[in-house]
Amino acid sequence: MRILLALLIALILQADTVQEAIWQKGETLLSFFAKHGIDASLYYNLDREDKELADEIHAGVKYFVVNEDNNSSAIKHLLIPINEELQIHIYKDDTSYKLEFLPIFYQNFRDRFSLAIQSNPYSEILKATKNLRLAHEFVAAFKNSLDFSHSIRKNDALAIIYEQKVRLGELFGMPVIKAALVETRGKKNYVFNYNGRYYDQNGKELESFLLKRPVRHARITSRFTLRRWHPILHRYRAHLGVDFGARRGTPVMAAGSGRVVFAGRKGGYGNVIIIAHRDGYKTLYAHLSKFRRNIRAGKYVKQGQIIGYVGSTGLSTGPHLHFGLYKNGRAINPLKVVRITKSRLSGKELRKFKKIVNRYKEELNELVQKREKPKILEVLKSIEGGDNAKG
Repeated sequence: MRILLALLIALILQADTVQEAIWQKGETLLSFFAKHGIDASLYYNLDREDKELADEIHAGVKYFVVNEDNNSSAIKHLLIPINEELQIHIYKDDTSYKLEFLPIFYQNFRDRFSLAIQSNPYSEILKATKNLRLAHEFVAAFKNSLDFSHSIRKNDALAIIYEQKVRLGELFGMPVIKAALVETRGKKNYVFNYNGRYYDQNGKELESFLLKRPVRHARITSRFTLRRWHPILHRYRAHLGVDFGARRGTPVMAAGSGRVVFAGRKGGYGNVIIIAHRDGYKTLYAHLSKFRRNIRAGKYVKQGQIIGYVGSTGLSTGPHLHFGLYKNGRAINPLKVVRITKSRLSGKELRKFKKIVNRYKEELNELVQKREKPKILEVLKSIEGGDNAKG
């Protein structure tokens, strides 16, 4: 199955008429269909979960279009990433269009390097890797433990061990920093990624953003998954959030303090509130029966404040809250953050963490001594020069 899908996507993307485009702000799959003469029933015939997934297409994502040879405006194939693991494939079969969800194939590249800081870490990383997101994530990782504007001197050192997806010869998705070091005035400042959160070498959490459950005494009816193969349906499914089953009208609370950036209708999600938090986090609350009075875009809300009420608006089979969590646009499992109640690791968890720390510290210190350069640009160049095409 995996080999066949890879061959299919490679053939699509090697077509002579393939075009790259950017998904526009405010665009929906339905509005896209209307613009390109695709029957809206293709969307309406999807089940509830697939409709919700289609509504996850976000502005700015790069998608690929293959037009028919005899008509440059008629779409033959369309590939739209939903997240870093799954994409929508729309294709013409005889006279009608079909829609399916396919995995995104990419190379996961592990890179590591060390740099002497001449101006600031952000600029040095960007210059060495051309990776804007990596530079941003590095600064964010140290945000709560080190003030770069006052602590850095010329020729101080930094080192990073990270993973980056590469797709079609380009950087794809958010990089994942596994461990990092900034050496300032002879002092070594470490950051380690553990279960998606940043900690210092002693197991003290460096991120201040913590979530509370948005609905009290509610049962979980559907859990988070980026991509899985359904053994009965024989197709890929994904659920980019957690569903809490609760009675209609149950109060929904802000899981964290932040500013409301959206309050309105959003396709299959029905009535939706989106809150932007610190450190690049956003939370989404969907299928609400109604909003609390005065909840609107621009409003600042505190953690635990009631923002709306459980309902079943949009594409919903019953009253529940769909709760989504995003960091820098990437959907992540809300329960991994909700479960964190302590700012410091302890016991068995700390011992496990320490083993990881010791291994990474040794590698980081070796990088600083050797001044190892990043390899990512060489990798991208070699892919671009070859015939390696993956979807």
